Amino acid sequence: MQNDIILQIGNRIKEKRKENSITLQELAEAVGVTKGLISQVENNRTVPSLTVLISIIKALHVDLNEFFDSISFKEAEGPLLIKKEQYETIEREHSTGSHYSRITSFKQNGQLIDVVLFRQEKDAPRDFVSTNAFEYDYMIKGSIKYTIDDQEYILEEGDSFYYDARKPHLTTCVNGEEAIMLVVYIFDEAS
Repeated sequence: MQNDIILQIGNRIKEKRKENSITLQELAEAVGVTKGLISQVENNRTVPSLTVLISIIKALHVDLNEFFDSISFKEAEGPLLIKKEQYETIEREHSTGSHYSRITSFKQNGQLIDVVLFRQEKDAPRDFVSTNAFEYDYMIKGSIKYTIDDQEYILEEGDSFYYDARKPHLTTCVNGEEAIMLVVYIFDEAS
C-alpha cells in the first residue's frame, strides 16, 4: 500500500529509533524537544518542522540519504483497491484497548488524507489526545461519547462527526460494548 511521504517519515523515525534501542525520552533530549512531540511525529499526529526532522535523523545516527532511501516518492496511478489484509496496524498513542488500522493515505489538493479504521474496546482507559488535523468520523458499530471543550457528543451507529482534532478530545465507549469507526484525518500541510 502506498503511504504518503509524511506518514512514511513518521514510521521510519519509529523504526530507526527502535532499531537503535533509543527511548522516546532519550531521542527527545538529544533533539531538544518534548517526548510528547516525538511520539506525535512517530504516530503521525503532527508534522515536524524541517529543522526538527533533521535533528531527529541526526540524533538517530542515520545518514540522511540512508533515512530517505526506503521512502517512496512515487504517486499512485489509477483506481486503488485495498484488501483488508493490506491494512497497516499503527499506533496513534500509548493506550491499551485502542486499535488503529490504516486503510490508506493520499494527498488531495495539498492536504494529506489519512483513512483509518479505529476500534476501541468497551472498557479501554483513554486520555485526552489531539491530532494536528481535522477529523471526520463515521460510526460503524457501537456508540462513543466524545468530550471536547467540556461538551459531550454521542455518536451511534450510522452517525457522522466532523471536528477540529487539534483540540484535546476524549473518546469513551457507551453501553458497555466495543466501538468501531471509520476515521478520516485531514492534515493541512501549511500548518
